[in-house]
Amino acid sequence: MSDFETILLNFDGGIACLALNRPEALNALNRKMLTELMQALDVIRDRGQERVLIISGAGRGFCSGADLKEGGLTEVSESYDAGEVLERHYNPLIERLFSFNLPIIAAVHGTVSGAGCMIALAADFVLAARSAYFLQAFVKVGLIPDAGSLWLLPRLVGRGRAHAMMMLGEKLSAQTAVDWGLIYQAVDDDELQARARELAARLAAGPTRAYAMIRQGTRAALEQGLSQTLESERRLQCLAGRTQDFAEGVAAFRAKRPAQFTGK
Repeated sequence: MSDFETILLNFDGGIACLALNRPEALNALNRKMLTELMQALDVIRDRGQERVLIISGAGRGFCSGADLKEGGLTEVSESYDAGEVLERHYNPLIERLFSFNLPIIAAVHGTVSGAGCMIALAADFVLAARSAYFLQAFVKVGLIPDAGSLWLLPRLVGRGRAHAMMMLGEKLSAQTAVDWGLIYQAVDDDELQARARELAARLAAGPTRAYAMIRQGTRAALEQGLSQTLESERRLQCLAGRTQDFAEGVAAFRAKRPAQFTGK
C-alpha cells in the first residue's frame, strides 16, 4: 500500500507485513511513524482477512529508537514535558500491540533500540538475525526506559538482568537475548525473512481466535493472581469451545487427519 510515508504495509496469503521505512534514519521513531503504525494496525483489523502480522525494518537495522532530532529541541527547561509524547503516541501504540487480535512476529536485524526494542518485544515471537542487538540506552541521555520497558523487561528476564540492560545501556547480542529468554530465536541474517515467513504461514493456518484468546489471557495473567487466572482460563475456554475451529479440531482428531482451521 502506498498511503503511508514512513512505513510499508502489504498483504499476502493471510499474512500482513508491516515494515518501518525510514532507513536513512535507521527507522528512528517520529510522530508521523507512530501515527502511521497505529493507522496500519487499524487497517489490518478492519480488513479482517489476515491471520498473522510480521513487523520488520527496512535498511540496515530494525529501529534506532526515538528520533531525538524531531521538534528541534535545543534546550530543556523545567516546563519541558518529556512524557507528553509517551501519553499521546507511544503508550497507545504499545497498548494496541498487546491487545491486537492476531499473533505478531517481529523479524529484526541490526539495531533494536529504545522504544523500537519494546515494539519488537510486544510481538509473540521475536526472530532476530545474528547481526541484531538489543539496546536500552535511555540512561545515556538521562532518561528512563519507557514504552513499557519497566513493566515487560523484568517479567521477561528478571529484575537483575533487566536492571543491567536499563542502567548500563550496553548492547545485548541476539544469542544472549535468546539465552536470557528475552526473544524466541536467533537465525542467520540471510535466513531471517524466510524463517519469519515460514513461522507466519504456520500461524496463518492455525486457530486464529484461540491465538487471540491466548494473547488476552497471557497479558491478564501477568497482572493478576492464580485464582483470577484460573477464572480467566475458564471464561476464555468457554469462548474457544464455541468456535468453528474447535469443532474442526475435534472432527480432525477423531478422523485422524490434520485439522483445516479457518480462523473462525
